[in-house]
Parts: sequence; C-alpha cells; structure tokens
Amino acid sequence: MKISNWNETSEKTNVPEVASVRIRPVMVPLDPPLRTASGVMASAPLVLVDVATEGGCVGHAYIFTYTPTVLPAVTRLLEDVSRLLIGEPLAPKAMMRKLRNRFVLLGTPGLMDMALAGLDMAMWDAHARSSGQSLVRLLGGEPRPIKAYASFGMDGLERALDVAASSVEAGFRAIKIKIGYPTLTEDLDVIRNVRRIIGPDIDLMVDYNQALSVPEAIRRGHALDAEGLTWIEEPTACDDLDGHAQIAAALKTPLQLGENSWGAKGMMTMISRRASDLAMPDLIKIGGVTGWLDAVSICEAWGVPVSNHFYQEMSAHLLALSPVAHYLEYFGLADAVLAAPSVSVNGYVMPSDNSGGDVEWNEDAVLRFTPD
Repeated sequence: MKISNWNETSEKTNVPEVASVRIRPVMVPLDPPLRTASGVMASAPLVLVDVATEGGCVGHAYIFTYTPTVLPAVTRLLEDVSRLLIGEPLAPKAMMRKLRNRFVLLGTPGLMDMALAGLDMAMWDAHARSSGQSLVRLLGGEPRPIKAYASFGMDGLERALDVAASSVEAGFRAIKIKIGYPTLTEDLDVIRNVRRIIGPDIDLMVDYNQALSVPEAIRRGHALDAEGLTWIEEPTACDDLDGHAQIAAALKTPLQLGENSWGAKGMMTMISRRASDLAMPDLIKIGGVTGWLDAVSICEAWGVPVSNHFYQEMSAHLLALSPVAHYLEYFGLADAVLAAPSVSVNGYVMPSDNSGGDVEWNEDAVLRFTPD
C-alpha cells in the first residue's frame, strides 16, 4: 500500500524507488560480555535492515534491541512497516515524515520509533550509495578524524585495569568505564586505580547506567568531583529529568545524558530543563539520520557538546558534520557481522570516503549468527 502517489515526481527527478526491504535477526556474541549495574549481556540481539532500490543499490543499517525477548517483535514490526516503502522514492526525510504522520494516532516512542529509525538509516545509506558519495559528503560535510573513547563495562577492578592499560597502549586518549558498585568506596577504588594506570592526561568517563537514587547520586557525585572525570553518565533513572537537573546543579563534574532521548523533542526537553551538560544521542532512539540531524541542530543552538551512543559507523559520519562534536563511543556492537569494522588510529576514527555510511555485512557471519 502506497502512502502517497509520488511516482510522477520520481520519474521527473530520476529519484530511484525502493524495490525491496530485507529484514534479518541475528544474535551477535560480545567478547567479553557487557556488564553494567543493571545486568550482564553476553550477546547483542540485532536486526539487520537492507533497503534495495530498483537500480540494485542496497543500503544497510542495524538495530540493537537490548534484549532477545523483543528481537522477534522488532523483526516482525520492521517486516510489516517496511512494506509501506515499496515503490516509493528513495527520499528518507520525506518518507519518515509521511510514515510518522501515518502513525500519529498510535504514537511512535518505543519499538515503533526503533523500527522507523532503522529504516531511515538504511534509506540514507542507500541514498548515499546511489549518489556515489559517503554519507558525510552527501550531507554537505567532509570526512575528518573524530576523537574516540574506548568504552567498557562494569568488570571489576582487575579487568578495569587491564582494559585501561591496553587502551592507552592502543593509542586511546579517552576511556569510559561503568560503575555503580554496592558502595561508593568500591566506585572510588576502581576510578582511582584506573587513573593511576592511565595517568593524568587521559580523559576518564564513568557510566552509572541509571543505578542510583537522586540523593545517592548527589552523595557519590560530590565525592567523584575530586577525581577529574570528563563526565558522569546517567546516574539515575533516564526519564527523571527533574532528578538529573538536581544532580547537575549540585555537581561540578558534567552530566552526560541523551542515549534514551526519543527524537529531537526529547533532546530539546532534556537540554531546556538543564538535565544534562552534554548530549549523547543514540541513532535508533533519536530517529535515525533524520532525527539525529534535527536533534544535533538543537544541541548546536544551545552550545551543547555532542557524542554518540553506539552505532559508531554512521555516527562517525554524522559527528564529522557538527561543530559541537565531542567524542565517538568506540564499542564494536556489530563488529562480528560487519565486513569491515571501524578502526581507531591513535585514538581517532575517520569516516571513510567510500559510498554510504560504512556498514557492510559479512554474510558468512550473518548466517552463522542467525537464530534457529
């Protein structure tokens, strides 16, 4: 079923039409497992999205569903929604507007937004490939190196020291570790020992993964203010913006939120309520490439530095566009199914000048990790 009759316009402008969409679930192993204050993740449930044009150009994207429980549901939702793209022009921004208007009575935050974002990203990738340009050039920018930080889980003191040392040896000048141990003493023990290993000139960030109450976050945050941290990430529940505003006002160390902001409106609400000093949009929750562009424009207007959450391949292209680009999170969520995973050189990631957004499948690996 077509959303609108755009065929005549498509023919006049020679815009390719969407011929097919392929949706595939995979369970990608994480080595080592990702440990947070909220639990342990041994594998990443992903949905792979391929949007093909009538000319044979194929754009790629993936969606991280966080839990295997909803992997089948997101897969089915994508299969159903993607049928609306068939025969439509490859015009991602216009297509997303039409789709969101179609679902306005249902509302989109949640799984629907994730599905729409995945389709949006794959369409932008196909758009860039069909034009023979990298994503960053298609959007009016040019490739440039983005400072990356090595991102790790909550792995205990010994493991934290090992990954910190290996990251510095690999050239990273910034590292993030997850904390939220039962006591402040344990948090401080890990932070101080990691700092001892990496020295004073390496940026160190910490992530609480929403583990604390507001009073406890302020109590621990006051102690962490003396540790020279680059940021404290999501100390309390992500939807408690008033609580985060209290924490931000009480601490000297910058707060980092945004990975759970839904769309540009969510980002605007977070920033306008002073809930965070920094912004970290997640491509799938912010609305794909289209949503990212809108949300980061808001951050630029407010002078808020922007990093990414996951999806490092396309995020490198998008950060290269922005004057407020801060850091690239270097965490190979989908590396096991990518033909050419992102590579950090001396702590920087350079988006390639190949056509598209640097997502290409290793089809043998995809087959290997496809659930039975």
